[in-house]
Amino acid sequence: MEGGKEKDAYRKACGIIEMDPSDLKKLGAWRNTNVKVTSPHGSVIVKAVEATQGPHPGLGYIPMGPWANSVTDPNTYSTGMPTFKGVPIEVEIAMNEPVLSSIELVQKKCRGEI
Repeated sequence: MEGGKEKDAYRKACGIIEMDPSDLKKLGAWRNTNVKVTSPHGSVIVKAVEATQGPHPGLGYIPMGPWANSVTDPNTYSTGMPTFKGVPIEVEIAMNEPVLSSIELVQKKCRGEI
């Protein structure tokens, strides 16, 4: 992440969703399967990986960046920072869709393509 937000390493570190192994199994996904995460606020393609902490079945975690922002409620409740937790999501396999780089994702969101 410190190497630059335009770098592939940033996408690999942050363009993921950590999920409990039991949830990956229910979804029929393997590690590093591309998935579409959808919330009432938007959707994004990320890689599904096994959670580094837990077990926490039923919870997903997107670390940060435009991937997390794509599905987060933009309401800040006058604090200047959105609440990143407790956002209901749906996850589905999206094998043929790529995980966009941070720049590609922001550009497409700004153009209204996503």
